Amino acid sequence: MSETSARLLNLLSLLQTPREWPGRELAARLRVTTRTIRRDVERLRDLGYPVHATMGAEGGYRLAAGTAMPPLLLDDEEAVAIAVGLRSTAGHTIVGIEEASVRALAKLEQVLPARLRRRVGTLGTATVPMPAADGPTVDPEHLTVLAAAIANHERVRFRYRAGAGELSRRLVEPHRLVAAGRRWYLVAFDNDRDDWRIFRVDRLSEPFATGVRTPPRTLPADDAGAYVRERMRGLTTGYRAVVTVHGPAGEVAARLGGPAAGEATPLDAGSCRWHSTPDSLEWLAMRLTLLGLEFTVHEPAELAAYLRALGGRALRAAESTGAAVAGDGGDGGDTAGPH
Repeated sequence: MSETSARLLNLLSLLQTPREWPGRELAARLRVTTRTIRRDVERLRDLGYPVHATMGAEGGYRLAAGTAMPPLLLDDEEAVAIAVGLRSTAGHTIVGIEEASVRALAKLEQVLPARLRRRVGTLGTATVPMPAADGPTVDPEHLTVLAAAIANHERVRFRYRAGAGELSRRLVEPHRLVAAGRRWYLVAFDNDRDDWRIFRVDRLSEPFATGVRTPPRTLPADDAGAYVRERMRGLTTGYRAVVTVHGPAGEVAARLGGPAAGEATPLDAGSCRWHSTPDSLEWLAMRLTLLGLEFTVHEPAELAAYLRALGGRALRAAESTGAAVAGDGGDGGDTAGPH
């Protein structure tokens, strides 16, 4: 790297600290003249970095927000912190940011030096996130391998455990990752079966990109989310849920898992009809209950029966708890837990 390029990177790193830098202080830190600092600032502006200058005794240079996202310079600690945070986010599906987290993590890990990869890996193995109460988590490394292969149009091999438990090895051309409610799905063309398939990412292991690049294939659906939704309908165990929810269709769909989990049809501005083919009535019952919105189950009868049983247990628990509190005249003791 040339001396000028190295100096520009060092100057940019200083300017990314949220403060105003006097020209003399920058010149002293970089061991150049204030004239050189002015020239380097102009070079950064030409590259798209919005460096603002203020005049006067208290004036100086600062990096302002621009209309586009320029490249960022991160020190080692910042890079590790961001990678660990993105891994945590990617491993737990959070509506609206899960796919962006995987893309950002794939880009970051692609350029991480080996020493920082080891630090991120060490932190990952030394910490255990609390599992989500409503579904499985996935290994973020699997997501980043798949995301990078999708971006590069590379074939991927992995071991896969089907729902019945049988193991197989797969060679696929990955198309898209889809976050649907509690799970991640990989939409891919299966080379051995010469057909499109969807794979639950929490059921695959040992994924690696083969380095073999292939031309993009055309998915037989409008988009990957629609494809997953249609395939899940075909794989349903026989339940078809129809529920009227008193809430806006967009909000209800997002909170119940998005398009791949079902479809919300607006009835009016404040209510919608939810159609889905859930793999678990218990899960759907809990998600509907946690919405905090009024709803009516039209079918199946099994879902209505489960909700009645659930409501009965909750009511009995509340009544017994209230009676116990009313009959307890003593002070409550401490409970064991973190302090």
